[in-house]
Amino acid sequence: MTNTWTLGDFHTILNEGEVWKIGGFPLPDGSFWQYREPEAVVIVRNGILYTRATISRKHDKIQILDNAKHMYYSAKPVDVPESGEISFELKIRSRTSGTAPGDLYDGYVSLNLLDFTTGGALDFFVSNDQYASVYAVLPFPGVTVPESDRTKYFCVFKEANEGFEPRAFNTYKITYNRQTDEVVFYVNGAEIRREQHTPVKFNQFTVALGIMTEKDLTPEGSVSAHGQTVIAEWSPITIEVKE
Repeated sequence: MTNTWTLGDFHTILNEGEVWKIGGFPLPDGSFWQYREPEAVVIVRNGILYTRATISRKHDKIQILDNAKHMYYSAKPVDVPESGEISFELKIRSRTSGTAPGDLYDGYVSLNLLDFTTGGALDFFVSNDQYASVYAVLPFPGVTVPESDRTKYFCVFKEANEGFEPRAFNTYKITYNRQTDEVVFYVNGAEIRREQHTPVKFNQFTVALGIMTEKDLTPEGSVSAHGQTVIAEWSPITIEVKE
């Protein structure tokens, strides 16, 4: 049995909590760290979500809070089937200016599938001229990660630029099978990565669309914001469950 639906409705983007909401995490002091660039320009046109932001936000102490600059979360998570597979597919276009040449992580557009019950994450990061598939279990603030006799926290990036048209819309797809513990990444219909024996069982995915950097914090704090601009465009996401 196959069930397919679309997560989009970007025309509701200002009605936060209806279909999408600004991402972020609660902090120990009771405040909430928002992934929101204050000067971001957001346009919804022909069903596409367009966001342009000059990067200014930063956090000097917590890496995860420094990485994402402007990000939308799906208002509700998508449950993962016990058997069979679930896939998420969309088109992304990324265009940047003022980023370091050849440095994907100085400013990019993201699709993130985030499981806040386990700390798991499956992502695509897209810059002007390359992309990365990402497989991780992360110490999200407020999330309890299952104990493990293997490496508990990790983030494995795999960069590439083949089968991809720079600064254009390309199609990205992530498939997960909970029963077989397998993740497959596709770009423009071609398989580009397969991960087996995932150490956590993903239970649900919050779908996130973001403008991000990935620059390590230094002893002096964040170095991720230096006036670079990222233009992000996302199509609605097609979600398919095969059981």
